Amino acid sequence: MRRDQPPRPVDVGDVVAVYSEALGAWTASQVTGIDIVEKCAAVLELDWSGPEPATVADLGDVQSLRLTHHSWGGKLSHCNRSWVLPRSFTVIGSLPPLVTAPAYSYASVWGRGEQLALQRHWDSGDREDWDAPYTLTCTAEELVANHTSSVVRAGVKHLTVRGITQLDCDLLVSAFPHLTRLSLAGNLGTLTSATALNQLARLQALTISELFGMDASDCLLPRHAPAVEEVSLYGIPADYAAAMRKAWRPHVRHGVELDIRGARKPEWAAANTANPLRDWDGREHITPTGYRKAVAQYKATRDAFLAQVTGGEDHGTITEIGRAFGAAFNTLDSHTPFIETVEREELFDALDFLADEAQTATGRDLTAARAALIEGANSSRDW
Repeated sequence: MRRDQPPRPVDVGDVVAVYSEALGAWTASQVTGIDIVEKCAAVLELDWSGPEPATVADLGDVQSLRLTHHSWGGKLSHCNRSWVLPRSFTVIGSLPPLVTAPAYSYASVWGRGEQLALQRHWDSGDREDWDAPYTLTCTAEELVANHTSSVVRAGVKHLTVRGITQLDCDLLVSAFPHLTRLSLAGNLGTLTSATALNQLARLQALTISELFGMDASDCLLPRHAPAVEEVSLYGIPADYAAAMRKAWRPHVRHGVELDIRGARKPEWAAANTANPLRDWDGREHITPTGYRKAVAQYKATRDAFLAQVTGGEDHGTITEIGRAFGAAFNTLDSHTPFIETVEREELFDALDFLADEAQTATGRDLTAARAALIEGANSSRDW
């Protein structure tokens, strides 16, 4: 597999077709550019749907999809995607590129007619948000609370489960046996019976984030899930990550987008349960030294805040603790700048986290103390 070309052959001008669940028909798009440095393809969606096409001629008079729904303002549906052509897409021929201007945005996942479905919904005169009937987003608690053995939600094909503390994959698979896309996210939560995901024979995309409890024996296997074309894992056990990488890497050339990052040892998960900055570990623009110093400063602030609210809650002193927090991160950021919009929000989330911890520990309402801490940080920060 050459590094200077997409792993699954595709070239500028190629027209590709895919079945769209959003449209209940096939749709098409064109590759208008390939960037070998960024490993992305510029993809222009076409204003067409119909029965499965065999050649470009079956599309008739090909038109670019122009978006006027919501706030798109007439822009073309033209986006940079991963250069891995998903296995469900078929090259049906080639045409001179319909546009030569570069794509204006980036997204890893290739569109499968969702924008065309939204545009047609808008063009029908219905300005209400369109919710695909085959999608469901819920928390783990909602999923478990609403589950009974007699209820099988066969109509749900795209499932997103957030806020997972603990989730049994046997339960999930029995309730949603026909999933094509599954996204599971937690906050150092636990997945049990993850090997049950091998029963999802129609699965095309799997995303797992910040969840543990899986090991190598839980690996999703290509022979059980032959339609998979996206595997995205972050913040998962190291042995599970290694097994998944070994199983799926040979399938990249067949159209599988593989993104596995943040593999963690068991001791890392145990040590970081109460560390709200743990996602900074390994983040591209944050050095290991910067991460360690950031965590040390967070812990010092947490300890100082807890000691103060336990000993008497002097708001002037708490404001100084917040001011010291802001100043310390000014210094850290001045050496090797790393605090951007996301990191700034995460630092304030960390202050909320430590205040919540202290409130639980003391059993008191610390609303005023929390406000004093944040006021202090705001008064001194440059980030």
